[in-house]
Formats: sequence, C-alpha cells, structure tokens
Amino acid sequence: MRDTYAQPLARDAMAYVLAGGRGSRLYDLTDNRAKPAVYFGGVSRIIDFALSNAINSGIRRIGVATQYKAHSLIRHMQRAWNFMRPERNESFDILPASQRISENAWYEGTADAVYQNLDIIASHAPKYMVILAGDHIYKMDYELMLQQHVATGADVTIGCLVVKREEAKGFGVMAVDANAVITDFVEKPENPPAIPGDPEHSLASMGIYVFDTKFLFDALRRDAEDPNSSRDFGKDIIPDIVKNGKAVAHRFTDSCIRAAEEIGEYWRDVGTLDAYFEANLDLTDVVPALNMYDRDWPIWTDQVVAAPAKFVHDIEGRRGMAISSLISQDCIVSGAIARRSLLFTGVKMGSYSSVDEGVILPYCNIGRGARLKRVILDSGVRIPEGLVVGEDPVLDAKRFRRTEGGVVLINKAMIERLK
Repeated sequence: MRDTYAQPLARDAMAYVLAGGRGSRLYDLTDNRAKPAVYFGGVSRIIDFALSNAINSGIRRIGVATQYKAHSLIRHMQRAWNFMRPERNESFDILPASQRISENAWYEGTADAVYQNLDIIASHAPKYMVILAGDHIYKMDYELMLQQHVATGADVTIGCLVVKREEAKGFGVMAVDANAVITDFVEKPENPPAIPGDPEHSLASMGIYVFDTKFLFDALRRDAEDPNSSRDFGKDIIPDIVKNGKAVAHRFTDSCIRAAEEIGEYWRDVGTLDAYFEANLDLTDVVPALNMYDRDWPIWTDQVVAAPAKFVHDIEGRRGMAISSLISQDCIVSGAIARRSLLFTGVKMGSYSSVDEGVILPYCNIGRGARLKRVILDSGVRIPEGLVVGEDPVLDAKRFRRTEGGVVLINKAMIERLK
C-alpha cells in the first residue's frame, strides 16, 4: 500500500531501461531481435512489462538503452510508446549505442550504458533514477520502492526476490542485516548467503536499482576512470557501494502488483526457451498466475489495427475451436483446433490442423492437416500441410531445435531446409 505523499516521488524520477542484451539462450528467437523485443503473451513484447510498470507507477520520463540488433525493438517502441508529451514534462528517449564517448566504444557494460548518456539524463533533471532490466515478466509499483529509498536514506536500493538457496547460484545475491542493509553482494556464488532467520532462502537481485541522481552520476564517473572496471552494475558499482556506502534491499513482495485473484507474486526471467514457453502457457490457465486482464495495471503495447479473430466450420472433425487458449486479432481458425495455446496476431490455421501447447508468433500459417505439440513457431513461419511435430523426439531434434524440456522451436530457415 502506498504512503500518502503531497506529490508522488515517481514524478521526480526517471526510469532507465537496459535493453541491449541478445538473450543467447533463446537461440533462434534472438537471431534477428534483442531479447526485450521478443513477443510475449499474445499481444506484447517482453520490454512492455518494465515500461508499463514505469508508466503505471507514475514515472513520466523514460530512457531505453539499446544495442544488439535493435531495429525490431526500436520500431516497436516508436509505434507503441509514442504517446509521451513534452509539454507535460514527459519524455521517452531511445538511446542506441552510438559511440558518443569514443569512436570505437559501444556500451561496454550495464553501467557504461548509463554513463554514456549522462548528458541526456541531466537535461531532464530527475531527482531519482530507477534503473531497470528490460527482459523480465512482472508487475511492480516502483513508487513504493522509491518511498523506501527515501525513508532509509540509502545510496542505492536494490529490488530483490526471495529464492531457494540452490536457485540463487544463478543470480547476484545479497547478504543483509536485520534492517535490510546489504552487507555483501556477490555475483553467482557457489554458496549463496542465506536470509537472516531463514537458512533455506536467499535474496537475489532483480536488476532493479534506485539512486539519487547526483549520487549515481558521481559513482559512474568514478567507475569510468577505473581502468580495471568491467563497467557493470552488478560486478562493479553495487559492490563498491556495499563496501563504502549504504545499500538497502527492497523485497519484491512489498511492491508487486496483484489483482484480486492473483495469490502470489509473479516474476519470470524468460531467458531460456523452456522458461519462455512455460511463462506463455501460464497465461492459459483458468486463473493465471499473471493476470493480463487487470485494467488497474494494464500492460501497454502496440495496438494493431486488425479484424477480430474468426472461427469457421462446424462439422465433426472440421470445427474451428480454441480451448484454454489466447487468440489474438486477425487470427483465422478454419476447421482447426487450438488447445492450451497462444496464437499471436495474424495466425492462420488450415482445416484439420491442430496445435496443442503452442506459442505461435505473429503471421504464421499452419497448413491443412498439420499436427503440432509443444512448439514455438517464430514469426512468419509457414507450416507445410500434414507436418507432424511433437510426436517423434528423434525426428524433431534432427529437423528443428528441441530443448531438454521437449519444446520444439521452428523458424523459417528450418522449414526451408525441409524442402
């Protein structure tokens, strides 16, 4: 619950989203797009969650640092996020790595991606900076984190998750005292420090940081002068503050957004194909763990102008149906059936075809009689008539990319090789 302030702290804040990463563990899905630009949830992109959290929290100045194969991401943001109005003291800056500091230097790390744009940030004169990762799925009120930051007098406040100690080995992990002051910060430790009084769990960093702007600028300038720095928040900036300043942990459970039927807090790193697949299918549950229908905390995105979804034919064996599925605009399910699947914009399913547990990205075409199970289709894929996927693991692995969890990823190049 928010405290009562004469003016929300978010009005004096700028959100800075780090969206330059490839996401190599998504393999072919990120061959031509950065991880934050990957489609999610039927209508959205991954980056829409961090940006929507900022807008819904009351932040009206936003910067997004891009780098790896950024065209798809930039095009999406230009279309979906062009409603900010300068006359209302709002701004939305897309900040590609552009060798602004040196003619041969791209963004060298997460901290450098902020440092290279200090002059642009300064032109907006924010009092606080909220640094965000652009590649996670969650709903969070950053105003509550800002309030804790101010109330504790922290130099940096770090968003954190409570995770099992074994799972914490893949995160930046915090050791804290009884007042949530961080006493140590280690990246991907073999023996993660436990939460005081809870030996089975650790506090893992979400990659969300709140700073007073002046303090952040000073820290980044010092880091830029250090020839031994890797220019990274988790490896350099944060450990230095923990050692020489005051770093405080903010638990996600204190600011996560839950609609009435959402029981627990929902945060996912969809950095692997299996995790991406399962997070999408989470949305097909009768009561999903993540509520995309919450009108009080909408996930903003590009609203495509298109016809409604259409289901045609109604005879036995050739009936257009969708069960426990999300079907987007401009889809045509023609005498076919989708079960526990997501059909993104413009998907066409031919007669007698079926998809069971599928994440079908925009403008795919599934030919007559095809049977697909536990699949991800990249955008624009045309599945040949009669193709069967998900029933023969050995054959699937030869023709496509099959994960340890039995999920099959198919892109255009793989279909071309079948011909």
